[in-house]
Amino acid sequence: MFKNHPKGLVSAALANMGERFGFYIMMAILLLFLNNKFGFSGSEGAIIYSIFYALIYVLALVGGLIADKTKKYKNTILIGLLLMTVGYFLLAIPTKTPVENMPLILALTCFGLFSIAFGNGLFKGNLQAVVGQLYDNPKYSDKREVGFQIFYMFINVGAMFAPLMAVGLRNWWVKSKGFEFNADLPGLCNQYISGTLSPDAKVRFVELAEKVGGDATNLDVFASNYLNVFMEGYHYSFGIAIIAMLISLTIFIINKKNLPDPSVKVVNKSDSTVVEMDAKEVKQRLYALFAVFAVVIFFWFSFHQNGVTLTKFANDYTQMLNINLGFTTLQGAEVFQSFNPIFVVFLTPIVIGFFGWLKAKGIEISTPKKIAIGMGIAATAFAVMALGSIGLPSSEERIAAGGIQDAARMTPWLLIGTYLILTVAELFISPLGIAFVSKVAPPKYQGIMQGGWLSATALGNQLLFIGVIFYNSIPIWATWTIFVTACLISMFTMIFMLKWLERVAK
Repeated sequence: MFKNHPKGLVSAALANMGERFGFYIMMAILLLFLNNKFGFSGSEGAIIYSIFYALIYVLALVGGLIADKTKKYKNTILIGLLLMTVGYFLLAIPTKTPVENMPLILALTCFGLFSIAFGNGLFKGNLQAVVGQLYDNPKYSDKREVGFQIFYMFINVGAMFAPLMAVGLRNWWVKSKGFEFNADLPGLCNQYISGTLSPDAKVRFVELAEKVGGDATNLDVFASNYLNVFMEGYHYSFGIAIIAMLISLTIFIINKKNLPDPSVKVVNKSDSTVVEMDAKEVKQRLYALFAVFAVVIFFWFSFHQNGVTLTKFANDYTQMLNINLGFTTLQGAEVFQSFNPIFVVFLTPIVIGFFGWLKAKGIEISTPKKIAIGMGIAATAFAVMALGSIGLPSSEERIAAGGIQDAARMTPWLLIGTYLILTVAELFISPLGIAFVSKVAPPKYQGIMQGGWLSATALGNQLLFIGVIFYNSIPIWATWTIFVTACLISMFTMIFMLKWLERVAK
């Protein structure tokens, strides 16, 4: 697969695997962690989640500016890896639940999240600029798009196991303390402690307490103990990301000297491969990039619901997958987050092969056109969710009943199928979008334009909490219809700009 590609591609991908590992742990457990840790019942957790994920991407613009100004891309990447490691360490500290000092613990959690976001901002866009530099060599320039697809696939290898390892550790910890896992119980424990349980929900709470090995005769003690044990497992799950970050840090330090430096092609005026662009061409390229950035905001607002509304749907309405490993069980809403990276790894060669087959037949699909197609595919995924959710009780009805009985939950294949379709859309957009930016961005703006792509993602992520507001207040099927609309807006806007973007990309 790496044949005829620059050698630095492997080391860059390996260095990025730790970041992806931590990213998918966060995507799988962060919203549930915040809601269960702090007893959030509305959109508070989703707002923190949205701000965090927006910062991950918007700070990539800051990271690009820092690297472009200092010309020290690789040192900026190194500092980013260190900051992310510190952030995961802060989240891994097992503070007591129910939280006794809310301002302090919430501030510590938010500081840890900011450290991860800022570190990611220094790291992500600049590493992508380094990968783009690999393909500025004329020997590899025609393989840029495929190279970014391979890079995107390879960095997701670790992400396949991240949610599973986090869930396995959390459930092992719960089991070691004499309890069994139940997806509804942490929320019910918080409602009991806050005195907001409805009569029907209290009946189910007592039933579940007995089922998981608790003492239903003393619900005050059980609620506090179960919640504390459950959240300790979550804290230790963040610790797994520390190990992954240290591995990536080691790989990057070892290979740092062998990776190219994007600043070289800016400052080395004697390099015959450098092509000076006139001001008019620079403006046209920047306008095209900004137009694409504006469009993808709507896509990312929809796609990254996999960490918020789709995760809540998995926890609230879906039959849990249950994989018994003896010492622990892989059971919980977080397990579904493994399907996206699994599909990325196994579908990428198919997508690359498909495009290669079309090219051999003389059919060349431009990158902007592929991005537009991807947005249409994403709309299809949410349409599947909308159809599958017709007839489900609203969030308010579900909460009043204390949750949904296992027999009434949706088949897991609805979510798995949705993740499959969304992953195909992602492969048409994310790696190809990065490649488009790398190709179109003027040389002296490589870092900041990669940051611009990620900043557009940030704006989409900042809107994620809106999905949770709709999820909590309107029929479930109507929530997914909103995302169908957002993806279709993105697709038709890209189609409208297609000829212009194709002309600039040449």
